[in-house]
Amino acid sequence: MKKLAVMSLTVLPALFATAAMGAETINAAGATFPAPIYQKWFGEYKTAHPEVQINYQAIGSGGGIRQLTEGTVDFGASDQPMSDEQTGAMAKNGKPKPLHFPTVMGAVVLSYNIPGVTAPLKLTPEAIAGIFLGDVKKWSDPKIKGANPGVNLPDKDIEVVHRSDGSGTSFVFTDYLSKVSADWKSKVGANASVSWPTGLGARGSDGVEGLIKQTPNSIGYVELFYAVNNHMAFADVKNVAGKFVTPSFTTVSAAAAASKEMPDDFRVSITNAPGGESYPISTFTWMLIPSEIKDPAKKTAIVGFLGWMLKDGQKDCEGLGFAPLPKAVVAKVQKQISMIK
Repeated sequence: MKKLAVMSLTVLPALFATAAMGAETINAAGATFPAPIYQKWFGEYKTAHPEVQINYQAIGSGGGIRQLTEGTVDFGASDQPMSDEQTGAMAKNGKPKPLHFPTVMGAVVLSYNIPGVTAPLKLTPEAIAGIFLGDVKKWSDPKIKGANPGVNLPDKDIEVVHRSDGSGTSFVFTDYLSKVSADWKSKVGANASVSWPTGLGARGSDGVEGLIKQTPNSIGYVELFYAVNNHMAFADVKNVAGKFVTPSFTTVSAAAAASKEMPDDFRVSITNAPGGESYPISTFTWMLIPSEIKDPAKKTAIVGFLGWMLKDGQKDCEGLGFAPLPKAVVAKVQKQISMIK
Protein backbone atom coordinates (compact mmCIF):
# COMPACT_ATOMS: atom_id res chain seq x y z
CA MET A 1 0.00 0.00 0.00
CA LYS A 2 2.82 2.39 0.83
CA LYS A 3 4.34 1.81 -2.59
CA LEU A 4 1.02 2.58 -4.26
CA ALA A 5 0.67 5.83 -2.29
CA VAL A 6 4.13 7.00 -3.30
CA MET A 7 3.43 6.11 -6.88
CA SER A 8 0.20 8.14 -6.84
CA LEU A 9 1.99 11.21 -5.50
CA THR A 10 4.51 10.89 -8.30
CA VAL A 11 1.89 10.57 -11.03
CA LEU A 12 -0.46 13.35 -9.87
CA PRO A 13 1.81 16.33 -10.80
CA ALA A 14 2.27 14.85 -14.25
CA LEU A 15 -1.48 14.53 -14.66
CA PHE A 16 -2.01 18.17 -13.60
CA ALA A 17 0.71 19.30 -15.99
CA THR A 18 -0.94 17.43 -18.83
CA ALA A 19 -4.31 19.03 -18.01
CA ALA A 20 -2.71 22.49 -17.89
CA MET A 21 -1.05 21.92 -21.24
CA GLY A 22 -4.46 21.12 -22.69
CA ALA A 23 -6.01 24.41 -21.49
CA GLU A 24 -6.68 27.04 -24.14
CA THR A 25 -5.39 30.53 -23.33
CA ILE A 26 -7.09 33.53 -24.92
CA ASN A 27 -5.42 36.94 -24.68
CA ALA A 28 -7.46 40.14 -24.97
CA ALA A 29 -7.00 43.84 -24.23
CA GLY A 30 -8.87 47.13 -24.38
CA ALA A 31 -11.47 49.23 -22.65
CA THR A 32 -11.34 50.02 -18.94
CA PHE A 33 -15.07 50.86 -18.96
CA PRO A 34 -16.29 47.21 -18.89
CA ALA A 35 -13.19 45.80 -17.16
CA PRO A 36 -14.98 45.10 -13.82
CA ILE A 37 -17.63 42.91 -15.42
CA TYR A 38 -15.22 41.35 -17.92
CA GLN A 39 -12.93 40.20 -15.12
CA LYS A 40 -15.92 38.75 -13.28
CA TRP A 41 -17.13 37.00 -16.42
CA PHE A 42 -13.74 35.53 -17.29
CA GLY A 43 -13.38 34.21 -13.74
CA GLU A 44 -16.86 32.65 -13.76
CA TYR A 45 -16.29 31.15 -17.20
CA LYS A 46 -12.98 29.64 -16.04
CA THR A 47 -14.79 28.02 -13.11
CA ALA A 48 -17.43 26.53 -15.41
CA HIS A 49 -14.92 25.70 -18.17
CA PRO A 50 -11.49 24.98 -16.62
CA GLU A 51 -10.08 24.26 -20.07
CA VAL A 52 -10.36 27.95 -21.07
CA GLN A 53 -8.29 30.79 -19.62
CA ILE A 54 -9.09 34.34 -20.81
CA ASN A 55 -6.50 36.98 -19.88
CA TYR A 56 -7.63 40.61 -20.18
CA GLN A 57 -5.53 43.77 -19.97
CA ALA A 58 -7.55 46.96 -19.31
CA ILE A 59 -5.32 49.36 -21.28
CA GLY A 60 -8.00 51.59 -22.83
CA SER A 61 -10.01 51.28 -26.04
CA GLY A 62 -7.25 52.82 -28.15
CA GLY A 63 -4.77 50.24 -26.93
CA GLY A 64 -7.23 47.42 -27.54
CA ILE A 65 -7.86 48.50 -31.13
CA ARG A 66 -4.11 48.92 -31.70
CA GLN A 67 -3.23 45.48 -30.36
CA LEU A 68 -6.03 43.85 -32.35
CA THR A 69 -4.78 45.60 -35.49
CA GLU A 70 -1.22 44.45 -34.80
CA GLY A 71 -2.40 40.90 -34.14
CA THR A 72 -0.90 40.69 -30.65
CA VAL A 73 -4.23 39.72 -28.99
CA ASP A 74 -6.96 37.27 -29.87
CA PHE A 75 -9.64 39.93 -29.52
CA GLY A 76 -9.97 43.56 -28.49
CA ALA A 77 -12.50 45.58 -26.53
CA SER A 78 -13.65 49.15 -27.03
CA ASP A 79 -16.27 51.69 -25.99
CA GLN A 80 -15.81 53.33 -29.39
CA PRO A 81 -16.84 51.41 -32.50
CA MET A 82 -14.00 50.97 -34.99
CA SER A 83 -14.26 53.32 -37.96
CA ASP A 84 -14.41 52.22 -41.60
CA GLU A 85 -10.87 53.55 -41.94
CA GLN A 86 -9.65 51.38 -39.06
CA THR A 87 -11.33 48.20 -40.31
CA GLY A 88 -10.14 48.98 -43.84
CA ALA A 89 -6.56 49.26 -42.61
CA MET A 90 -6.84 45.81 -41.08
CA ALA A 91 -8.08 44.37 -44.36
CA LYS A 92 -5.19 45.98 -46.25
CA ASN A 93 -2.76 44.31 -43.84
CA GLY A 94 -4.33 40.92 -44.45
CA LYS A 95 -6.17 40.84 -41.12
CA PRO A 96 -9.76 39.53 -40.95
CA LYS A 97 -12.53 42.08 -40.53
CA PRO A 98 -13.48 42.53 -36.87
CA LEU A 99 -17.05 41.91 -35.78
CA HIS A 100 -18.54 44.19 -33.12
CA PHE A 101 -20.23 42.29 -30.30
CA PRO A 102 -22.08 44.56 -27.85
CA THR A 103 -21.69 43.11 -24.35
CA VAL A 104 -23.30 45.48 -21.81
CA MET A 105 -24.42 49.08 -21.48
CA GLY A 106 -23.13 51.62 -19.02
CA ALA A 107 -22.94 55.27 -18.03
CA VAL A 108 -20.18 57.86 -18.05
CA VAL A 109 -20.70 60.08 -15.02
CA LEU A 110 -19.46 63.50 -13.91
CA SER A 111 -17.66 62.78 -10.65
CA TYR A 112 -16.66 65.72 -8.46
CA ASN A 113 -14.93 66.68 -5.22
CA ILE A 114 -16.27 69.95 -3.77
CA PRO A 115 -15.45 70.28 -0.06
CA GLY A 116 -18.50 71.19 1.99
CA VAL A 117 -21.03 70.35 -0.75
CA THR A 118 -23.08 67.31 0.20
CA ALA A 119 -26.26 67.92 -1.82
CA PRO A 120 -26.39 66.07 -5.17
CA LEU A 121 -25.15 68.35 -7.93
CA LYS A 122 -27.23 69.00 -11.04
CA LEU A 123 -25.50 69.88 -14.31
CA THR A 124 -26.93 71.12 -17.59
CA PRO A 125 -25.33 70.35 -20.97
CA GLU A 126 -24.35 74.03 -21.24
CA ALA A 127 -22.56 73.93 -17.90
CA ILE A 128 -20.73 70.67 -18.69
CA ALA A 129 -19.52 71.91 -22.08
CA GLY A 130 -18.53 75.25 -20.56
CA ILE A 131 -16.51 73.56 -17.80
CA PHE A 132 -14.56 71.32 -20.16
CA LEU A 133 -14.04 74.11 -22.71
CA GLY A 134 -12.59 76.24 -19.92
CA ASP A 135 -15.28 78.92 -20.27
CA VAL A 136 -17.01 78.13 -16.96
CA LYS A 137 -14.15 78.60 -14.54
CA LYS A 138 -15.71 78.79 -11.04
CA TRP A 139 -18.21 76.68 -9.14
CA SER A 140 -20.15 79.86 -8.40
CA ASP A 141 -20.78 80.48 -12.12
CA PRO A 142 -24.49 81.22 -12.83
CA LYS A 143 -24.62 78.29 -15.30
CA ILE A 144 -24.02 75.95 -12.37
CA LYS A 145 -25.74 77.86 -9.57
CA GLY A 146 -28.91 78.33 -11.60
CA ALA A 147 -29.52 74.56 -11.66
CA ASN A 148 -28.65 74.13 -7.97
CA PRO A 149 -30.75 76.55 -5.89
CA GLY A 150 -29.98 76.35 -2.20
CA VAL A 151 -26.62 74.64 -2.70
CA ASN A 152 -23.72 76.65 -1.25
CA LEU A 153 -21.31 76.40 -4.17
CA PRO A 154 -17.89 77.97 -3.45
CA ASP A 155 -16.33 80.83 -5.36
CA LYS A 156 -13.41 78.55 -6.21
CA ASP A 157 -11.68 77.67 -9.46
CA ILE A 158 -12.88 74.45 -11.09
CA GLU A 159 -10.11 71.87 -11.48
CA VAL A 160 -10.88 69.81 -14.59
CA VAL A 161 -9.63 66.21 -14.86
CA HIS A 162 -9.67 64.13 -18.05
CA ARG A 163 -8.11 60.98 -19.49
CA SER A 164 -4.58 61.28 -20.87
CA ASP A 165 -4.64 57.98 -22.78
CA GLY A 166 -6.64 56.90 -25.81
CA SER A 167 -9.95 56.04 -24.22
CA GLY A 168 -13.36 54.85 -25.32
CA THR A 169 -14.72 56.59 -22.24
CA SER A 170 -13.33 59.83 -23.63
CA PHE A 171 -14.96 59.06 -26.97
CA VAL A 172 -18.36 58.56 -25.33
CA PHE A 173 -18.02 61.77 -23.33
CA THR A 174 -16.78 63.87 -26.26
CA ASP A 175 -19.44 62.33 -28.52
CA TYR A 176 -22.02 63.57 -26.04
CA LEU A 177 -20.43 67.03 -25.86
CA SER A 178 -20.34 67.25 -29.66
CA LYS A 179 -24.10 66.63 -29.74
CA VAL A 180 -24.99 69.23 -27.10
CA SER A 181 -22.44 71.98 -27.88
CA ALA A 182 -21.72 73.47 -31.30
CA ASP A 183 -18.59 75.10 -29.85
CA TRP A 184 -17.28 71.77 -28.61
CA LYS A 185 -18.04 70.09 -31.93
CA SER A 186 -16.19 72.75 -33.95
CA LYS A 187 -13.26 73.32 -31.58
CA VAL A 188 -12.58 69.85 -30.16
CA GLY A 189 -14.82 67.14 -31.64
CA ALA A 190 -15.38 63.52 -30.67
CA ASN A 191 -12.58 60.98 -30.44
CA ALA A 192 -10.79 58.61 -28.10
CA SER A 193 -7.98 61.17 -27.88
CA VAL A 194 -8.62 64.90 -28.25
CA SER A 195 -6.75 68.13 -27.61
CA TRP A 196 -8.30 69.12 -24.29
CA PRO A 197 -8.82 72.90 -23.92
CA THR A 198 -8.17 72.76 -20.19
CA GLY A 199 -7.47 70.47 -17.25
CA LEU A 200 -5.17 67.79 -15.88
CA GLY A 201 -4.74 64.41 -17.54
CA ALA A 202 -4.60 61.02 -15.81
CA ARG A 203 -4.15 57.54 -17.22
CA GLY A 204 -7.07 55.14 -16.97
CA SER A 205 -10.35 55.48 -15.13
CA ASP A 206 -8.69 54.64 -11.83
CA GLY A 207 -6.15 57.41 -12.47
CA VAL A 208 -8.90 59.96 -13.14
CA GLU A 209 -10.84 58.91 -10.05
CA GLY A 210 -7.70 59.03 -7.92
CA LEU A 211 -6.84 62.53 -9.12
CA ILE A 212 -10.37 63.76 -8.41
CA LYS A 213 -10.24 62.33 -4.89
CA GLN A 214 -6.98 64.13 -4.07
CA THR A 215 -7.84 67.45 -5.80
CA PRO A 216 -10.34 69.76 -4.04
CA ASN A 217 -12.91 71.50 -6.29
CA SER A 218 -12.26 69.05 -9.13
CA ILE A 219 -14.52 67.37 -11.66
CA GLY A 220 -13.90 64.64 -14.19
CA TYR A 221 -15.63 61.85 -16.08
CA VAL A 222 -15.48 58.15 -15.25
CA GLU A 223 -17.61 55.06 -15.58
CA LEU A 224 -20.42 54.70 -13.06
CA PHE A 225 -18.76 51.64 -11.50
CA TYR A 226 -15.62 53.56 -10.57
CA ALA A 227 -17.56 56.41 -8.96
CA VAL A 228 -19.75 54.04 -6.93
CA ASN A 229 -16.89 51.73 -5.98
CA ASN A 230 -14.75 54.65 -4.78
CA HIS A 231 -17.64 56.34 -2.91
CA MET A 232 -17.41 59.47 -5.04
CA ALA A 233 -20.20 61.97 -5.65
CA PHE A 234 -21.55 62.22 -9.19
CA ALA A 235 -23.98 64.59 -10.83
CA ASP A 236 -27.48 64.28 -12.22
CA VAL A 237 -27.45 65.45 -15.84
CA LYS A 238 -30.22 67.28 -17.70
CA ASN A 239 -31.40 65.27 -20.69
CA VAL A 240 -33.09 66.14 -23.98
CA ALA A 241 -36.51 66.09 -22.31
CA GLY A 242 -35.34 68.71 -19.81
CA LYS A 243 -35.23 66.35 -16.81
CA PHE A 244 -32.27 65.94 -14.47
CA VAL A 245 -31.55 62.20 -14.47
CA THR A 246 -29.43 60.15 -12.09
CA PRO A 247 -27.17 57.62 -13.86
CA SER A 248 -28.20 54.02 -13.13
CA PHE A 249 -28.73 50.77 -14.99
CA THR A 250 -32.42 51.72 -15.28
CA THR A 251 -31.81 55.10 -16.91
CA VAL A 252 -29.13 53.62 -19.19
CA SER A 253 -31.63 50.98 -20.33
CA ALA A 254 -34.13 53.78 -20.98
CA ALA A 255 -31.58 55.51 -23.23
CA ALA A 256 -31.10 52.32 -25.25
CA ALA A 257 -34.84 51.77 -25.54
CA ALA A 258 -35.38 55.33 -26.77
CA SER A 259 -32.56 55.24 -29.33
CA LYS A 260 -32.79 54.31 -32.97
CA GLU A 261 -32.90 50.65 -33.99
CA MET A 262 -29.66 48.72 -33.65
CA PRO A 263 -27.84 48.56 -37.03
CA ASP A 264 -26.69 45.21 -38.41
CA ASP A 265 -23.03 45.91 -37.58
CA PHE A 266 -23.93 47.05 -34.02
CA ARG A 267 -21.99 50.32 -34.34
CA VAL A 268 -24.38 52.78 -32.71
CA SER A 269 -24.26 55.78 -30.39
CA ILE A 270 -26.93 56.22 -27.69
CA THR A 271 -25.59 59.45 -26.18
CA ASN A 272 -28.11 62.27 -25.77
CA ALA A 273 -30.99 59.88 -26.40
CA PRO A 274 -34.58 61.14 -26.30
CA GLY A 275 -37.01 60.15 -23.56
CA GLY A 276 -37.81 61.53 -20.13
CA GLU A 277 -36.01 58.73 -18.22
CA SER A 278 -32.92 58.50 -20.45
CA TYR A 279 -29.52 59.23 -18.92
CA PRO A 280 -27.79 61.24 -21.67
CA ILE A 281 -24.21 59.92 -21.38
CA SER A 282 -24.99 56.25 -21.93
CA THR A 283 -23.25 53.77 -24.19
CA PHE A 284 -22.89 50.22 -25.38
CA THR A 285 -19.43 48.68 -25.14
CA TRP A 286 -18.09 46.10 -27.60
CA MET A 287 -15.83 43.11 -27.91
CA LEU A 288 -13.99 43.22 -31.23
CA ILE A 289 -13.78 39.64 -32.49
CA PRO A 290 -11.96 38.65 -35.71
CA SER A 291 -14.43 37.31 -38.28
CA GLU A 292 -11.97 34.51 -39.06
CA ILE A 293 -10.07 32.60 -36.35
CA LYS A 294 -7.67 30.10 -37.89
CA ASP A 295 -6.83 28.25 -34.68
CA PRO A 296 -9.78 25.82 -34.18
CA ALA A 297 -9.25 25.57 -30.40
CA LYS A 298 -9.24 29.36 -29.98
CA LYS A 299 -12.33 29.68 -32.17
CA THR A 300 -14.18 27.08 -30.09
CA ALA A 301 -13.18 28.83 -26.85
CA ILE A 302 -14.19 32.32 -28.01
CA VAL A 303 -17.48 31.19 -29.59
CA GLY A 304 -18.30 29.26 -26.43
CA PHE A 305 -17.64 32.27 -24.24
CA LEU A 306 -19.76 34.59 -26.39
CA GLY A 307 -22.73 32.24 -26.14
CA TRP A 308 -22.28 31.99 -22.35
CA MET A 309 -21.95 35.76 -22.01
CA LEU A 310 -25.25 36.36 -23.79
CA LYS A 311 -27.13 33.65 -21.87
CA ASP A 312 -25.62 33.55 -18.38
CA GLY A 313 -23.29 36.53 -18.05
CA GLN A 314 -25.95 39.22 -18.39
CA LYS A 315 -27.27 38.48 -14.89
CA ASP A 316 -24.11 40.00 -13.38
CA CYS A 317 -24.73 43.46 -14.87
CA GLU A 318 -26.88 45.20 -12.31
CA GLY A 319 -24.67 44.34 -9.34
CA LEU A 320 -21.75 46.15 -10.98
CA GLY A 321 -23.66 49.20 -12.21
CA PHE A 322 -24.09 48.06 -15.83
CA ALA A 323 -27.28 47.50 -17.78
CA PRO A 324 -27.90 44.17 -19.54
CA LEU A 325 -28.42 44.07 -23.28
CA PRO A 326 -32.03 44.39 -24.43
CA LYS A 327 -33.53 41.01 -25.38
CA ALA A 328 -33.93 42.06 -29.00
CA VAL A 329 -30.23 42.93 -29.18
CA VAL A 330 -29.25 39.62 -27.55
CA ALA A 331 -31.18 37.71 -30.20
CA LYS A 332 -29.47 39.68 -32.95
CA VAL A 333 -26.01 39.23 -31.46
CA GLN A 334 -26.52 35.47 -31.12
CA LYS A 335 -27.03 35.27 -34.87
CA GLN A 336 -23.75 37.10 -35.49
CA ILE A 337 -21.77 34.42 -33.64
CA SER A 338 -22.30 32.12 -36.64
CA MET A 339 -20.42 34.65 -38.80
CA ILE A 340 -17.12 33.77 -37.11
CA LYS A 341 -15.33 31.43 -39.49
